[in-house]
Amino acid sequence: MEVSKQYIAGSTLAIMVGDITEQHTDAIVNAANSSLCGGGGVDGAIHRAGGPIILEQCRTYVREHGRLPPGKAMATDAGELPARWVIHTVGPVYSSDRESKPILESAYRESLLLAEQMGIESLSFPSISTGAYRYPLEKAAQVALSTISSQLRKGSPLRLVRMVCFTERDGLAYKRAMDKIVQSP
Repeated sequence: MEVSKQYIAGSTLAIMVGDITEQHTDAIVNAANSSLCGGGGVDGAIHRAGGPIILEQCRTYVREHGRLPPGKAMATDAGELPARWVIHTVGPVYSSDRESKPILESAYRESLLLAEQMGIESLSFPSISTGAYRYPLEKAAQVALSTISSQLRKGSPLRLVRMVCFTERDGLAYKRAMDKIVQSP
């Protein structure tokens, strides 16, 4: 269910309530942990729905590069998911705005930049760090949408960026954040 949509510099930024594992975009973003070995929430759902190829490629990455630091991103095939790629990023465990906000901004920005480098035109994000990592939803929505909007305004080749919220409550928080962003220059 679509909640809100805005057009930004030739791209669409949409907010919807749904399941990230069912998105038919070129890529979806996984709110991963640094070990990239799956877990709970979005991370576990993506690994389960995508099948073993995702875990195999994540393990290869960790063997070759080490754990993925918070705020960084890497990509794997999407396995059995409708998307072609999964971009894995690690958000911050919330401690304070001062410490956590730059890491959350980086997680979104690095995911977008990687998608652009890969030639991806459509990308679906979950709400990063708002589950087990306890980032306050309203603040996280503002950071997510501000970061995405800023990147799209630079003339991104991404045609569609979709925020996929798991619950209606989350979708409404993202809609409120979108309304604030649209009103500001």
